[in-house]
Amino acid sequence: MTNLIKITTLLCATFLFVNASAKEKVYSVSSPDKTTVLSVHVSNKVQISIQQDGKFIVSPSELALELESKTLAQNPKVLKVDKRRIEETIKPVVKVKEAEVLNNCNELSITFDGNYAMSFRAYNEGVAYRFETSMVNDITVVNEKGEYSFPENYMCWWGREKKFQSHNQVYYDYTSVQKLGKDDLASLPLILNPANGPKIVIAETDLIDYPGWWLRGAEGLTLSGTSAQVVKHFDELSDRNLPIKKRESYIAKTKGTRTFPWRIFAIARNDAELVVNQLTFLLASENKIENTDWIQPGKVAWDWWNANNVYGVDFRAGFNTETYKHYIDFASEYGIENIMLDEGWYELGDITAVKPELNLKELIEYADSKNVGVLLWVVWKTLDNQIDEGFELFKDLGIKGIKVDFMNRDDQWMVNYFHRIAAKAAEYELMVDFHGSYKPAGLRRMYPNVMTREGVNGGEQFKWSLRQTPEHDLILPFGRMLAGPLDYTPGAMANAQDKDFEPIFDTPMSMGTRCHQLAMFVIYESPIQMLCDSPTRYKREPECMKFLSDVPTVWDRTVVLDAKVSDYLLMARQNGDKWYIGGMGDWDERDLELDLSFLPEGKKYTMTIYTDGINADRDANDFKVEEIEVDNKYKSKIKLFAGGGVAAMLHPLK
Repeated sequence: MTNLIKITTLLCATFLFVNASAKEKVYSVSSPDKTTVLSVHVSNKVQISIQQDGKFIVSPSELALELESKTLAQNPKVLKVDKRRIEETIKPVVKVKEAEVLNNCNELSITFDGNYAMSFRAYNEGVAYRFETSMVNDITVVNEKGEYSFPENYMCWWGREKKFQSHNQVYYDYTSVQKLGKDDLASLPLILNPANGPKIVIAETDLIDYPGWWLRGAEGLTLSGTSAQVVKHFDELSDRNLPIKKRESYIAKTKGTRTFPWRIFAIARNDAELVVNQLTFLLASENKIENTDWIQPGKVAWDWWNANNVYGVDFRAGFNTETYKHYIDFASEYGIENIMLDEGWYELGDITAVKPELNLKELIEYADSKNVGVLLWVVWKTLDNQIDEGFELFKDLGIKGIKVDFMNRDDQWMVNYFHRIAAKAAEYELMVDFHGSYKPAGLRRMYPNVMTREGVNGGEQFKWSLRQTPEHDLILPFGRMLAGPLDYTPGAMANAQDKDFEPIFDTPMSMGTRCHQLAMFVIYESPIQMLCDSPTRYKREPECMKFLSDVPTVWDRTVVLDAKVSDYLLMARQNGDKWYIGGMGDWDERDLELDLSFLPEGKKYTMTIYTDGINADRDANDFKVEEIEVDNKYKSKIKLFAGGGVAAMLHPLK
């Protein structure tokens, strides 16, 4: 990772001190464009407030860190105040949104008596804060306080959770802050929708040796931060299911000298800005992997969603060598970089006990001869129990990566497990897909071999849920994707309008049109991107496979053309000299304008564009393909039917 850094540090001699009362002082830091101000109110407590264009968008909100021995930010005494300007260009190892990311902010640091400090950063795209401690001995953190108050009753997309033991696979209730009480729990990110102001997304990053940050409802116009306490006792039921029976009275035992996670308020004047927001990446710790040449993003032919329903062949489909050789042949023919062996390849409870129907060594050698990588699924607990022999087996087999599943927690121990597996996988040059996981929180920058993760209600829900709607699909890019890549697993070739949809486990379909599914490969960021459907279905769709073979999984540049949370999104992404278009809509029919003015002046492209067919409102499988010559003067209306979409690839004319 290359950093071009220009950092100016200013020891603060003069600040804007505002007397809100005789005892309160206010220290402020502004965004580089001067429009956003983060203020720190210090009296007998520490509060923050946020203003944009002189208007409060977050009211004074109390922060504190309760240790076993004392509470930080209670009756605080300021010892020193520093400011600095940060300007740096970061080149990510894995180009999720952009080939280069600008880190441009102003930082305020306040050191308090009692061996602790707080840091505050203001970006044009939002603000963030975190605690820091410098104590000799280890500390016990009982609780972290974040009482976030708002000047009016904001609406929000509440990612409703029942308990802390969760995969963070949520649907979103559109509700108001005032209606939420202490029994209402949500995992992050949370999208707030003020009636008169910018949208705000609350998120976190740089989560290390500490539990994840959640929100509860509170009294009035306030949301309260909360975290899972350390687990004291489990009831063990299976290789993956560990019900929590009792917790400790604290959330972490950790080093006394450390920084804590960043709490982020991403701020967007228009919805499009949320899609390209990079704060969770910028505020995470830097890359820890020295050699990253082996990290290779790409697509994956996936077996589990389609239940290995390969047909029209002369072998019995299932978990056997012949079936997976068929997947390898399919991947090789269509330029798909990898295949996945999901649950079923080993005897549950023992990674080394490969099912007798599979000759895994022969299969991987066959894949290698076809220039196709193999990824293997594994339950987290089994991997933890057999970590050394498991990774040695992976090395001996020559696989490219692992999919670790069913963690369903983000308490301190489990967060550390994620870091441990990421580091171990890097040591063995393995890419990682965390399934059954909490939302991303900075690990992908520290360990860029962590390519993607679930923590999302994605395409697998079509197998059993009626809530996996196009509207749900249009919430994810603005909130969950702001946290990091999401393993939604798109690519269904059986598509249905609302009236026709039925959850079927073994032969599933998707809600919305075919083009809605194709667009996901441009819109949903996942450097390891699954193709969820069966090779048989894909082979019967040569026009779609032309697109799916060509579309990449990482991007040099992202341009959002039109966006509204939960309603629609139209965007363009560049990879090399090619551009790709993705557009998705909710259940409402609408027209979107495709304006290609972002293309370079004087350059012409062949655009292959996939749009909803004229009968897509009757049969969601209907689509139309056109090939036309375009340049940056091209503008056209695109009709999206209910649950509709549009996808395109633009290749430069030689």
